[in-house]
Amino acid sequence: MKVALVHDYLTQKGGAERVFELLCKKFPEADIYTSLYNPQNTIDVDNRQVHTTRLQSIPGASQYFRLLAPFYFSAFEALDLQQYDLIISSTTSFAKAVVKRSDAFHICFCHNITRFLWDTRTYIDQYKDYRALLPIIQVIFRKLRQIDLDHAQKPDLYISNSTTVAERIQQTYKRPAITVNYPIDASRFEFSDQKDDFYLVSSRLLGYKRIDVIVEAFNWLGWPLLITGDGPERARLEAMALPNISFLGHVSDDERRSLMSRAKAVIVAALEDYGLVPIEANVSGTPVISY
Repeated sequence: MKVALVHDYLTQKGGAERVFELLCKKFPEADIYTSLYNPQNTIDVDNRQVHTTRLQSIPGASQYFRLLAPFYFSAFEALDLQQYDLIISSTTSFAKAVVKRSDAFHICFCHNITRFLWDTRTYIDQYKDYRALLPIIQVIFRKLRQIDLDHAQKPDLYISNSTTVAERIQQTYKRPAITVNYPIDASRFEFSDQKDDFYLVSSRLLGYKRIDVIVEAFNWLGWPLLITGDGPERARLEAMALPNISFLGHVSDDERRSLMSRAKAVIVAALEDYGLVPIEANVSGTPVISY
C-alpha cells in the first residue's frame, strides 16, 4: 500500500508540526508532501525527501507564507497523488484540498477548522500590520470560505484532536469527526523533580496565545520568567517586559527539553483547541499554571 503524508506547510514548529512528525515516524516508507518547506525552521524528517507545491519557487515564500493564503488550495489540488492508496493529511487549513484516486482513502487529521477564514477579526488582531487591509481581506476571505467548505467534503474520514474541534468540524463543515487526543513522544522529554528558580513559557508569540497577560503578571510578581519561541508579537512583548523576563527565541529540542524539566512551572494563558505544551510539561514532571 502506497501512503502519502500531507501537511499545510513545514515552515514553523508548532503543535501541529510535532504531531505530523510523529506521523512521519509511524509511516517511515510514506512520501511527504507540503506546500512550503524550510528545513531550518521546522521538524526533523530524518533527511527524507519532502515534495513541495509550486509555491516553493516564490522568493521569500517560506518567510511570508501567510500572505499566500489565496493560493494554497489550488496549489494542493495541483499535487499529483494518484499513485497513493492512502492519503493522511494533517491540517488546520489547506492540506485537505488534495485530490485522491477514486478508490483511495483520505484520512484528515484536522487540528482545527480554517480559523483565519471563520474568525477573521480575531486572526487579524494578531497581525497588526494587516489591519489596514481588513476590508480587502474580508472580501477575499468571504470567497475563500466557500472554497474551504467545498474542499472540506473531500476527506473520507475526519480525526479531531478534541471534542471542541470535532464540534467545530460538525458545525462548520457538516462532517462528523472521530476524536483522538494526540499523543506525544514521551522519550523526547526528561522527567525531573529537581526544579530551578524560573518559570517557563513555550509558545509561538501570537496574539491568541495571550503572552501579554503572562508578561503583565510577571512584571507585577517580579519572578524570573523565560519565554521560548518567536512570532509577530515579540517586539511588542519585549517592549513591555521588565528585566526579570527573558526572551530566548527559537531554542533547540535539547534546550527546550532541559528547560521544560527544570522549570518551577510552565505558564499557559491561551484557550487552546488541544494544547500539547501542558502535556509535555507534565511528562517532564513540571506543573502547569493555566489562566
